[in-house]
Amino acid sequence: MPDYAKIKAELDGIAVEDNPGLVRQKSRDFFWYSPILKEQLDQVTGDLLVSPQSEEEVIRTLKVAYHHGIPVTARGAGTGNYGQAMPLSGGIVLNMARMNKVKAIFPGRVIAEPGTVMAALDRETRAHSGQELRFHPSTHNTATIGGFVAGGSGGVGSIKWGGLRDLGNILRLRVVTMEAEPRVMELTGWELQKVNHAYGTNGIITEVEMPLAPAYDWVDVLVGFDGFMRAVEFSDRLAASNGLLVKEIAPIAAPIPYDSFSRHKRYIRHRDQSVVVIMVAPHAMEPFRALVEKFRGELLFRADEVESMKGIPEAFELTWNHTTLRAMKADKSFTYLQVQYPGPNHVEKVRRMTEILGDEVPGHLEFIRFDGQVQCSGLPLVRFTTKERLEEIIRIHEDNGCPIFNPHRYTLEEGGMKQTDKIQLAFKKQTDPKGLLNPGKMIAWENPDFDFKSGKTYLYPGLEALMSA
Repeated sequence: MPDYAKIKAELDGIAVEDNPGLVRQKSRDFFWYSPILKEQLDQVTGDLLVSPQSEEEVIRTLKVAYHHGIPVTARGAGTGNYGQAMPLSGGIVLNMARMNKVKAIFPGRVIAEPGTVMAALDRETRAHSGQELRFHPSTHNTATIGGFVAGGSGGVGSIKWGGLRDLGNILRLRVVTMEAEPRVMELTGWELQKVNHAYGTNGIITEVEMPLAPAYDWVDVLVGFDGFMRAVEFSDRLAASNGLLVKEIAPIAAPIPYDSFSRHKRYIRHRDQSVVVIMVAPHAMEPFRALVEKFRGELLFRADEVESMKGIPEAFELTWNHTTLRAMKADKSFTYLQVQYPGPNHVEKVRRMTEILGDEVPGHLEFIRFDGQVQCSGLPLVRFTTKERLEEIIRIHEDNGCPIFNPHRYTLEEGGMKQTDKIQLAFKKQTDPKGLLNPGKMIAWENPDFDFKSGKTYLYPGLEALMSA
């Protein structure tokens, strides 16, 4: 058992908290979106919460942790959905929230500390030079920029800019290694893939340089359709309309909008109306309205025409996993999936899944650019009954050419690529030789012989013991 009294003494001068309730609170994210992860991760907690205010304090913390052989799990605001920043082996939870300074703003780019909340960052760049981040998650008001890079993929704005893995959407990262004498590394270009979406398993991010885009006073819009596929067809056309500047396009199947969007419910005509949530640049509103008319949509809500937006959520807080959150508040039986519908026949793939699964899996799409092409990813809701049925729904999607990025798994590989990321593994061997950074999340490190084609779920041995305790 580590001597935490000694560890605390060695960390003197750095903010440290060992109150079990507070440590447990900071050891959790939104894993409970998944009934499977709720069962697996509910007892997970760290032993010590350390909140550095500078890179020097991060280096000191990692040096002490390495000497004592205790795990370190970095976290931002804890807005992830599948246990990315939950300490499966206990140890130190490294809370990066106090490293929250915007260090420099230039034309087209910003340099910030990792704990900077993305909405605060955007406020500074807007005030400074009328710029904003290219894209952000629906948790814009709470998520940190470092947490987004380490655990996110894309979001509001991805219809124009793609995702974090697209070259140029991260410019530079400063990373500290987990060694006896921690090194500071600067990563650019292709090297960024070593730590992008790696859950902090192979380095602690201490500085982020991101590109910026011109900021607009985006107009939140809801468009109604009698039928989900009509909403999808409209969304696909809108996404491909080169002259219309939009930031978000999310068709959501009835009855989810009527049942779940409580502050917008008065604008939705009836429960059977599917809705597309959109953010439009002000100068594009008139041509946008013409496209709505062509598709016989109903313009239900325009933020620029309401008397006050007080108490009404912004459009992005109806999209991505905020859709899931609102649906779960209305009906606790819901969970969700993350689906890719590869183009160019992505609309037909959506149609096929809708025909097969119907109201058991209400549709929710996010139109994005993927490898330069318009396509849609899905965060469909699932009326959960059993694990077996959930696995069957996953197989149905995959049998119909719709890969699943499984949000009911906490490991890097099972959630997405279903194979070893050799680049990230090789980097971990260099930067974390003892495997102390966020252990249990990278199967390739924990179990190099794991068969990803076996159909079996990987369960980290330490977690297995915790579940049976």
